[in-house]
Amino acid sequence: MTEIVDRYLCAIVEHDWEAFGSCLAEDVVRKGPFGDDYEPKGPYLEFISKLMPTLGGYSMRVDRIVDAGDVVVAELTETVEIGGKVFVTPEALVFDLGSDGLIQKIDIFIKPHRDPPASIA
Repeated sequence: MTEIVDRYLCAIVEHDWEAFGSCLAEDVVRKGPFGDDYEPKGPYLEFISKLMPTLGGYSMRVDRIVDAGDVVVAELTETVEIGGKVFVTPEALVFDLGSDGLIQKIDIFIKPHRDPPASIA
C-alpha cells in the first residue's frame, strides 16, 4: 500500500498534478498543520498546485514510509527558502486509504523546533 503514498509524494516534488490527483479519492480530506484543511479533491488539488510553485528552494527528503494496512505513515523533511532564510520542517503524514487503494484522508503533523532545556543541552 506504500506505492500510492510514494507516488503522491513524488508528484508533489515534481509538480505533476495529474499524477497527484490520480492518487486521491474524490472525497479526500486533507487536514493541514495550520488549520489549512481542504476537501474534496478539487479544492485540495487547486490549493497544492498553486502553492508548491511559489515555494523557493523546495525539497523533500522521505525518511521512511510505514505500511499499517489501510493506514500508511510517511516521515519526511521539507525544506523551503523564504525571504532568504532556509526553513527545514520535519513532518509525519498519516494517510488513510480507501478500499480502492486511493488516499481517502491525509493528516499532517509538524515536529516543532525547540531549543533543548539547559539541563540536557
